[in-house]
Amino acid sequence: MTTLSTATTLHTAAVGTAHTRVEGRDKVTGAARYAGEVPFADLAHGWLVLSTVARGRIRDLDTESVLAMPGVLAVLEHRNAPRLTTDYTGLLGMRPDPTCAVFQHDRVPHLGWPVALVVAETSEQAREAAETLVVRYEQEPHDVGFGAGHPDAYAADGHIPAVTEKGDLDAGLAAAAVVVDAEYTTPEEHHHPMEPHAATARWDGGRLEVTDSNQGATWVVGELANLFSLDPAAVRVRSEHVGGGFGSKGVRAHQVAAVMAATVLQRPVRVVLTRRQMFSLAGYRSPTIQHVRLGADTDGHLRALAHHSLSQTATGYEFVESSAGVARVMYDADAHHTANRVVRLDIPSPTFMRAPGEAPGSFALEAALDELAEKCGIDPIELRLRNEPDRGPVSGLPFAGRNLAACFREGARRFGWAERDPRPGLRREGRLLLGTGMAAASFPAGAMPSTASATAHPGGTFTVRISAADIGTGARTALTLIAADALRTSPERVHVRIGDSDFGPAMIAGGSMGTRSWAWAIRVAAAELCERLALGTGIPPEGITVRSDTTEAIGALAAAERHSYGAQFAEVSVDPGTGEVRVRRMLGVFAAGRIINPLTARNQLRGGMIWGISMALHEEAVRDRVSGGHVGADLAGYHVATHADVPRIEADWIEDTDPDDPVGIKGIGEIGIVGAAAAVANAVWHATGVRHRSLPIRPDRILAAAAEAPDA
Repeated sequence: MTTLSTATTLHTAAVGTAHTRVEGRDKVTGAARYAGEVPFADLAHGWLVLSTVARGRIRDLDTESVLAMPGVLAVLEHRNAPRLTTDYTGLLGMRPDPTCAVFQHDRVPHLGWPVALVVAETSEQAREAAETLVVRYEQEPHDVGFGAGHPDAYAADGHIPAVTEKGDLDAGLAAAAVVVDAEYTTPEEHHHPMEPHAATARWDGGRLEVTDSNQGATWVVGELANLFSLDPAAVRVRSEHVGGGFGSKGVRAHQVAAVMAATVLQRPVRVVLTRRQMFSLAGYRSPTIQHVRLGADTDGHLRALAHHSLSQTATGYEFVESSAGVARVMYDADAHHTANRVVRLDIPSPTFMRAPGEAPGSFALEAALDELAEKCGIDPIELRLRNEPDRGPVSGLPFAGRNLAACFREGARRFGWAERDPRPGLRREGRLLLGTGMAAASFPAGAMPSTASATAHPGGTFTVRISAADIGTGARTALTLIAADALRTSPERVHVRIGDSDFGPAMIAGGSMGTRSWAWAIRVAAAELCERLALGTGIPPEGITVRSDTTEAIGALAAAERHSYGAQFAEVSVDPGTGEVRVRRMLGVFAAGRIINPLTARNQLRGGMIWGISMALHEEAVRDRVSGGHVGADLAGYHVATHADVPRIEADWIEDTDPDDPVGIKGIGEIGIVGAAAAVANAVWHATGVRHRSLPIRPDRILAAAAEAPDA
C-alpha cells in the first residue's frame, strides 16, 4: 500500500510553469468528442423552425404534410409540446430567459423565435421537413429602433444596482476648469464560438441525461429541473469538451427542445443550432449609447464624473449591459453619478458576452479620459495616476490590491511611451499616419461556492472530480497543476475529471470566476486528503475519497474591492486615402493575481486583446428596422479580426499578490478585452487628430471625418 511520503517524494511546484494542455493530443487527433459528436443508439435529430415575422401570433402550422415526409417522427409546437414551469429564480438570482420556454404559446416576440421543432431519423430529413413547414402568422407592428431618444427607456439594475449617486454633479461640472461632455456608441456584437450550440437528451431508467456544450453542467441541471418540474437529482448533464462559450452557452432553446422531444418520443434526440440560428438564439452584446461627463481642475484632478449608459433588452426579458459599472471602480470624484438604463424592443434577448458591461463601458470611459488629458495638456498615463482612488469610489471598500500603477509603469517602459510626441497628426510613414494610444482596464475577481472530491489510489495516483467547464481556456490543465501542488505530487499522477453534474455543484465558467472558485474547492479537498494520508497507514484498494464545499469559507471572506487590472497600449497606422486602419503592435500588462499556467494564460490575454481590435475596427451586427432581423446573419457578413488584422501582440503580467487571499487567483478570461478598443481608438485620434466616438472605426467613418475636418 502507498503512503503519502512515497506518493509525493518527487514533487516540484507545478503552478507557474508552462504546461501544454493535458487533453491537447485528444483534441488534435479527434479523440476528444464534442457535444454534437457523441454517438447514441437510436438517435433522432431535431431541427428548429424559426419565425419569419418580428412580432405577432401564430395562426396555423401545416404539420400534417410535414409528418408525412420520409423519416419525420414528430413536429413539436405550442399546441402539443410539454408544458413548462417558468415561475422560478435561477442562477445568480436571475429569472429564466423566456426564450428557453419554447412552444408554450402562440405569441411571436421577435424574428427568429422558435415556433416548432421537426424531429426525424436523420439530420438531413429533419432539415428538409423543417424548411418545408408552412407557418401562417397574424403580423403586428414591431419596434427594433434603438436610439437615445426612445421614450420608454428606464433605469434597470441587472447584476449591479442601476443608479449610484454622490455629490452635486451639476455644481461640480459648473465649477470645473476643464469639462468633457461626449456621447459614445458601440454596436450590437455577437460571440459565436467555433463549436455550435448542441445538445442530446435521453431518458435512462427514469433519469434525464443531457450531453451538452455549456459553461456549467450544474447550472443547466438547475434550469432544466425547474423548467420541467423535476428533482435535480433526476437530471444529469455532461459537457466534457466545449469549443468556446464567451457567455453564450448557458441554457438555450435547443436544449429545452431536445428534452421535450426525448420525452415525447422516448428515444435520444439531438438538436444543433446552425450559425444563422445562433444570431437569434445564442444571445449577443447589446448596442450601447453612453454619455460621459467629466469635470476636472487644470491639473487634471477629477471633481465630477457622470457615466450614463443605455442598452436594449427584449420585450419579455430584462437583461442589462451594465456599461456604467466600470466607472464605479476606476476613478473617483467629489460628484460621482452612474446609471444603467434599458429600452424594451421586439428583439431577441441580449446576454452576457465577454466582459459584459466592462468591454463597452471601458471604451467610453477611457476614451473620455483621453479627451480630458488632451484638454488639460497632461500625459494620459499621468492623468490616470493623479486620479487613482485609495478606496472603492462608490462602495467605499478597501482595495484588495490595486497594482494598476505598476501596470502603467511597466507597460510604458516596454512600449516606449516616453518617446511619444503627444501632438496628434504629426507622425508619418509615407502616406500613412501613425499614432499611439493607451487605456486602463479592470475586471472583478470574484469567487462562488463550489464542491470537489479528491481520491487517492494505490500506486500513488489521484483523481479529482469537479463540475468545472473547460470552454477552451485551458481550465482542465490549470486545475491539474493546482491539484498536483495541493496533493504534493506531479501533474502526471493527477487525473482531473470535469464537466459532469454528478460531481456536485460548482461555479460556472463565467465572470472570470471559474478557475478561482474551482481551485479553492480542490485545494480544500486536497488538504484534507493529505492530512488523512499522513495520519493513516496506507491506501485501501478502493482508495480514499474526501469532498469539499467552500460555501462557508467564501461567505467568510472579508468584503473588499477585488479586481484584475491592466494597461493597454496600441500603435496604429491610418491610410488617409482609403480610410483603412491597421493596428501595428499592441501591448497589455496586467495585474491578475497568481498565474497558474503561463502558456495558456498568455493565450487568454492575447485572445482578449485581439477581440478588442475586432471590437474597435470590425464587429458590427446591423439590424434591419423593416424586417426586424439582421443584415447578413452569418460569418461572411459579420466581420471579425483575422490573421491579416492581427499584428505583434504582447501580453504579460506583473507580480500581484494579496496576503489575505487564500487562493490568490483573480481570473484572466475577460480582462484582456477591457480597455483594448479604447486604446485603439485613442491611437486613431493621435494619428489623425479626429476623435471617433462610435465603434467600429470603419474606413468610411475615417473618410467622412476627414471630409468634415480637413484641417485635422
